Amino acid sequence: MRFNLLFILSFFVLQHLAAQDQVLLDENKIPIAPEELQSFTSPYSTTLTFFYNLREDNYEVNIAAEALRLTDQTQAEAERLAVQLKQVFDGNGVYVKLNEIPNDPNYIDSLHNNQSRYFFDVRLLPGVYLEKKEGEWKFSKFTVDQIKSLHKETYPYGTDKLLNILPKLGNEFYLGLHFWQLVGLFFLILILFLSHKVITLILDKGLLYALDKFGYGYIGENYFLPVAKITSIYFIILLTTLFIKILQLPIEVVSWVLLLLNAAKPFVVTIVFYKIVDIVAMYFAKLAERTESTLDDQLVPLLRKTLKAFVVIIGTLYVLKEGLQVDIVPFLTGLSIGGLAFALAAQDTIKNFFGSIMIFIDKPFQVGDWITSGDVDGTVEEVGFRSTRIRTFRNSVMYIPNGKIADATIDNHGLRQYRRFYTTLTITYDTPPHLTQTFVDGLRKIVENHPDTRKDYYNIYFNNLSSFSQDVMFYVFFEVPNWTEELRARHELLISIVTLANQLGVRFAFPTQTLHMESFPDKKTLVPDYNPDAKAYQAKLQEFLDKELTKKENKD
Repeated sequence: MRFNLLFILSFFVLQHLAAQDQVLLDENKIPIAPEELQSFTSPYSTTLTFFYNLREDNYEVNIAAEALRLTDQTQAEAERLAVQLKQVFDGNGVYVKLNEIPNDPNYIDSLHNNQSRYFFDVRLLPGVYLEKKEGEWKFSKFTVDQIKSLHKETYPYGTDKLLNILPKLGNEFYLGLHFWQLVGLFFLILILFLSHKVITLILDKGLLYALDKFGYGYIGENYFLPVAKITSIYFIILLTTLFIKILQLPIEVVSWVLLLLNAAKPFVVTIVFYKIVDIVAMYFAKLAERTESTLDDQLVPLLRKTLKAFVVIIGTLYVLKEGLQVDIVPFLTGLSIGGLAFALAAQDTIKNFFGSIMIFIDKPFQVGDWITSGDVDGTVEEVGFRSTRIRTFRNSVMYIPNGKIADATIDNHGLRQYRRFYTTLTITYDTPPHLTQTFVDGLRKIVENHPDTRKDYYNIYFNNLSSFSQDVMFYVFFEVPNWTEELRARHELLISIVTLANQLGVRFAFPTQTLHMESFPDKKTLVPDYNPDAKAYQAKLQEFLDKELTKKENKD
């Protein structure tokens, strides 16, 4: 439907254009004297002679052939080359305006080579030019030798044969066009319509069926099919570009249609790569899901946005240069100068950008890790291109420039395999040695039986005599994933320590000053009466272990 509307609109535009020659000739400058239509004294006169004598209303191909610098060609071959060269101009949509062609017999091309040459279009037809020799301006021998190859390049895949077949359908005028042009336009619309239907059928049925058969139906429908449909439009554009030249439509139409089609090709290619970025991002997202690092999950969206921005920039430049034929060199030059000024003004932003790259490469932390760096202390929530967002333990949010983080020393608590717990258990000086030893043995049993403690390395020793207590070092590690689980394990461990102390009758010391007085009659001393038998305390320890272990086994 879209193709039909496009060509119906083109048809209404065409019917308002009178049939005219493919090369624009200023009618006000065309001389009346016939001898001036067979002159080669200047680039202007040669151009007039060649193109005017190939007009439909003044078809003198034998005179036009004289504008070619021939060597050993026959008259028939020369006339065929002249017609083919004219068709090369027409097929490439090259304007030839007489009012822009120099009428100086001694013209020198100072722009390109400082020789007596005149180039019609150095971009579209760089090998086609007039050259002055022996006082006459004619198409150069180099141009004549290139006509056949240029003609085949302009009308590839045998489409040049249609140039001879279509005009035989009739030259009557209808709606400003020849009958054969209308027939060719009709067949062009028909071919494009059928091609669109066939390609759509192949993609919708064939591609989706094949992907669904291998278990990729969802991926094919949501990712591959949009890319394939855009690619099919590219083939439609190629067909239109190929056949529009054969219709020999008015030069204004051909020139603008070719310009739009040439711009549409890189534009469609840009859209295709833009869609492919989604497929690539989906692939990397699947890979990121297989890794334990959550930083990869943050990297995939940033990678997708970066690739899409890169595709849009390159595609825009490609459309301007190859499609719209805009000279982008001055633009790029200005962009480089402006980019230097921008880089100087935004050096901190650029530093942060490269800092983010280093974070993604080195991976010093990932989303969810608890990190400490200077005044920064909190959990990483997001890593962006410019800054990293950290949630502090006050529940506030800090935005740290990545440039600073990349240069800073980072203590990543989230990468800990074990979480240390160290404290000193102070017991009173009146605790006898055998009770202290029993208490230490009980502490070790608590650590060995706790499910979240490291069993291969821990230190529990009576290691110091301080000013007010006997000190027991309690140095253990928890194997837990986060701080909440660490607090839970600490809680359970401390509860067990206090329970053990109560069971054994161990008293915890605290900074005090004790005044010892002699015992009074009928008064009991404040010093506890410890059992001198160590076996009694071993029995209490065993009672504690049996009781606590039974409680934990029943709980598990």
